[in-house]
Amino acid sequence: MAEGRRDPPLHPLLSLPPASKRPCLRPAPRGPGPGPGSGLSASRHRSPESLLDCAAKAVAEKWAFERVEERFERIPEPVQRRIVYWSFPRNEKEICMYSSFQCRVAGEESPAAATATSGSGGASSGAPTAASAAATTTTAAAVGTSGAVGTGDALPFRRGIKLLETGCVENVLQVGFHLSGTVTEPASPSEPEVTHKVAISFDRCKITSVTCGCGNRDIFYCAHVVALSLYRIRKPEQVKLRLPISETLFQMNRDQLQKLVQYLITAHHTEVLPTAQKLADEILSSNSEINQVHGAPDPTAGASIDDDNCWHLDEDQVREQVKQFLSQGGYYGSGKQLNSMFAKVREMLRMRDSNGARMLTLITEQFMADPRLSLWRQQGTGMTDKCRQLWDELGALWVCVVLNPHCKGEEKSGWVKQLKKWSDMDVCPLEDGNYGSELPNITNALPQSHLAQGPHAHLQHTRSMFEGTERVPCSTDSLSRPRRTVFSRAVEACSLHWQGSHLQRIISSDYYMSASYHRDQDRLLFNPQGLPLWLDHVPTACARVDALRSHGYSREALRLAVAIINTLRLLQQREMDIYKHQKKELLQRGLTTTTNLEGWVGHPLDPIGCLFATLTETCRVDDDSTMDTGDGEARSPVYQHVPVWGSPDGGESYLTLALEVTLMGMGQQRIMPEGLYAQDKVCRNEEQIVAKLQELELDELLVQTLRKQALQLLEAGPFSGLGEVIHRESVPMHTFTKYLFSALLPHDTDLAYKVALRAMRLPVLESSVGSGDVGHPHHGISIVPSRYPRWFTLGHLESQQCELASTMLTAAKGDMLRLRTVLEAIQKNIHSSSLIYKLAQDAFKIATPADSPADITLLNVALELGLQVMRMTLSTLNWRRREMVRWLVTCATEVGLRALVSILQGWYTLFTPTEATSIVAATVMSHNTILRLSLDYPQREELASCARTLALQCAMKDPQNCALSALTLCEKDHIAFETAYQIVIDAASTGMTYSQLFTIARYMEHRGYPLRSFKLASLAMTHLNLAYNQDTHPAINDVLWACALSHSLGKNELAAIIPLVVKSVHCATVLSDILRRCTMTAPGLAGIPGRRNSGKLMSTDKAPLRQLLDATISAYINTTHSRLTHISPRHYGEFIEFLSKARETFLLAQDGHIQFAQFIDNLKQIYKGKKKLMMLVRERFG
Repeated sequence: MAEGRRDPPLHPLLSLPPASKRPCLRPAPRGPGPGPGSGLSASRHRSPESLLDCAAKAVAEKWAFERVEERFERIPEPVQRRIVYWSFPRNEKEICMYSSFQCRVAGEESPAAATATSGSGGASSGAPTAASAAATTTTAAAVGTSGAVGTGDALPFRRGIKLLETGCVENVLQVGFHLSGTVTEPASPSEPEVTHKVAISFDRCKITSVTCGCGNRDIFYCAHVVALSLYRIRKPEQVKLRLPISETLFQMNRDQLQKLVQYLITAHHTEVLPTAQKLADEILSSNSEINQVHGAPDPTAGASIDDDNCWHLDEDQVREQVKQFLSQGGYYGSGKQLNSMFAKVREMLRMRDSNGARMLTLITEQFMADPRLSLWRQQGTGMTDKCRQLWDELGALWVCVVLNPHCKGEEKSGWVKQLKKWSDMDVCPLEDGNYGSELPNITNALPQSHLAQGPHAHLQHTRSMFEGTERVPCSTDSLSRPRRTVFSRAVEACSLHWQGSHLQRIISSDYYMSASYHRDQDRLLFNPQGLPLWLDHVPTACARVDALRSHGYSREALRLAVAIINTLRLLQQREMDIYKHQKKELLQRGLTTTTNLEGWVGHPLDPIGCLFATLTETCRVDDDSTMDTGDGEARSPVYQHVPVWGSPDGGESYLTLALEVTLMGMGQQRIMPEGLYAQDKVCRNEEQIVAKLQELELDELLVQTLRKQALQLLEAGPFSGLGEVIHRESVPMHTFTKYLFSALLPHDTDLAYKVALRAMRLPVLESSVGSGDVGHPHHGISIVPSRYPRWFTLGHLESQQCELASTMLTAAKGDMLRLRTVLEAIQKNIHSSSLIYKLAQDAFKIATPADSPADITLLNVALELGLQVMRMTLSTLNWRRREMVRWLVTCATEVGLRALVSILQGWYTLFTPTEATSIVAATVMSHNTILRLSLDYPQREELASCARTLALQCAMKDPQNCALSALTLCEKDHIAFETAYQIVIDAASTGMTYSQLFTIARYMEHRGYPLRSFKLASLAMTHLNLAYNQDTHPAINDVLWACALSHSLGKNELAAIIPLVVKSVHCATVLSDILRRCTMTAPGLAGIPGRRNSGKLMSTDKAPLRQLLDATISAYINTTHSRLTHISPRHYGEFIEFLSKARETFLLAQDGHIQFAQFIDNLKQIYKGKKKLMMLVRERFG
């Protein structure tokens, strides 16, 4: 594994060294050899590389040229040329990596393999063969199809390829370790043609500095640097190659050197003349500093031994862009850019590029300097979810960095120091977002000393983790928990090492097995089949896998992942054995205190996602010419089975292992974590994993794995989230099981329903719990029967439960037995009326397709669910209640007559009296319902009888709101109608309001019952009271109508109602209006049979109008005094008009003019202080 590794710098915080200008002391010996540019022509035919090229390639990649010069006294010029030739980067993917985001060739193997492939294609002359050049071109072309986060030709790498292919690169010259050229940017409609000078310094196959005249300020190389670099890679034979300039100068005599300097100054006198004179002065001064140094710097001679060998990375631009993205934290684009930068770090790690850790350090510094951190801390508010996800990724990346299996000790020490410094800062975000975490440390699950002491030292711990799981503590002192930040796991990971012999053998060989005669004594290191195990804290073990994979050791990561899966299999079997002995006791109790405090789904290290990605990566079928750069539409991956060496049955593949371990992790029984963010992360991670599983196209092998693991999860008891007995606060399995159900249904229907029905439970919402069976995690929170306060994502979890139920209902259409079973599970486990209503609607839609007959069985299920909703919401407030009631009637109508009769007969358990009469019965008795059901006469009568019975019952229970509806429903049945009317009369004196009675009275008049209408209107008048100033009261129209009704019936009825009016109405204008109407026509115009109409107008001097006139005059007098108490000048005109109306009423009496004159005189005397008003009164009334 050590071969081909590129060491990162000693310290991650070291800055990038400038372009090398090391002193050159010793010239290379001159001798025979090819002249400039010779030996670079490409061979048309494939031929083996020369020994010189093989050696020069190895030296050019590993050794600084200064070391070569020190090692050998004489270096022939041909050797120098080949070393200089091979020192330029050879892999276009590396150029792409530094000029775009997320550049990855799909289906590629480890970077070491890719590098070896690219480095072995040269001919004996040193040039790539035609075949390798073609392959390189194809790859580069594919690379060019997409690049950074963006679209089209705007990406630097794609633009660079276009510039190269259109012949825009010219004057390319390589002098030693320095490449220069010009790149012409073609003219555009808005810009003229521009030529940029480009210079590139390189060393040991890495670009160490770039300069371009375009003035590019970005993290990545500009298109012009890309074009020049690709020109050198693709067309090396067209590049003029010269040795370092110091070698050329050594060949010149004094005259030649003087001529060179003078010509150089002449050509660039405005730029270099001051510098040339300064240097000349210093050289001529014997005591100058320049004369104290041997030799002179040569920027074309390559790097010195002490220089860090790393790619050029503009640190200032990295800082600036991260700072800019963070300042735009509320926007989607900034988060996407930061995630792309994280992906770039992972890509660099995978290429074993030391800039990965360096770039991550720069990013972290800016994250820690984010001013929002201190603001959030001061305000006591949590950061947004998007920010939390970015910080989580930052912490996970540092774990990968510090777990580099080949990093140096001093590097790791530097990282630990820096990580602790960040972690100790007050503003450093905590791991769980809100509280201190009780999750095990990354190392305390399996201390390193245990590894050194041998396998038996950690046996007890392993059993406590996997066999006995963990019991949730009843209470924990929150103050004793250590402060854990997002960097805590990375700090802990620094104490892990890779030196264990067992671990080294696992990752270094596919053939590491235990001999059969050793298996008993090595049972902690190998399973019964002799395959190696890795007994470690699972997330920690998976972090090792992720680190191997992240640093380009894909094969080693795969081997360790297989060992972890073998371990999990063995431990799963032991868990099932333990459960068999405890099954009877646990089933009697119904719940268990056994659970996992640390879930693998939603874990900061994402162990399940890591194993899945590692195992599926090797099975992915991708076109090697395609490149995923985060641009364009994502295509679903295609996988194939790759056999696992040493599998017991020989039919196992890495793809089946990926599915198996994911099902294990998703099915783990685990406690709901503390805090909103941690819980949301569990839900989000679960959905992400399920999305990955859905990308797998299930074949026979995968279905077998699915079936086997589903059965084991059902039989694993408290160790599985799908076991028969689980902890009360166990994370629900609804989302996971929905995938299992859909995947299993076409292959094993019984198992699919068994799994889904088992997963429907949500124990935390169950009302009855034995106190001895529940452990209270963390802070000893008491149990709330209906809702659990610390379950912040409960609404989401219930919606997922509903989705699972809906999926089962859809699948069970037409199967009466399964539908009944699903219905029972819904009624037992779903506690939200809104969600049950949604399920009822879903079932109704599925059961009544537009193009086929209805499914009566599923319709009955929908009706049952609707009835349950009615019962649940009958005594609670629900803003959708009326909608629910209408929907239920619609559903019952679709089911048929018996359903409607049933809800009418049992209305009191489903509806309020108002709902039953105004919505249910009214809809059932509508013409549309009768036509929809195609009922004959007996059926219509049966339905009508039930509706009338319901109406009378509701009227008795709630006459105020149901009386009118009851009368309407009973119109066609005389006995029922009389009964309803009597109920109204009986209730009129107690519970009914005047508005309700007036409404019913108007209905009676409309139906042809004027005398009953009069009686009800009289009863309504007894409940009414109109004050003097209520001249716009809504009941005025009802009073006028009642008086008009009485007047039309005759003198007796008018005489009966006028005393009620006088008693109830004190508003003068209303009384005068009634009086005026009664004097306009003769009473008795309604023509009641048996009554005679005199046809004479009624006199105001006689009863009953005399009483009404006196009351009206009295009301005018009282109202006048009331209004004058608080009158303002702006109301004087209105008051004069009021007095004019009063005079009209006064004049209806025989002595009215006298009464009115006395009334005016009294006003003048009493309110003589209101001079202006009294003047207006005198002007109008004398």
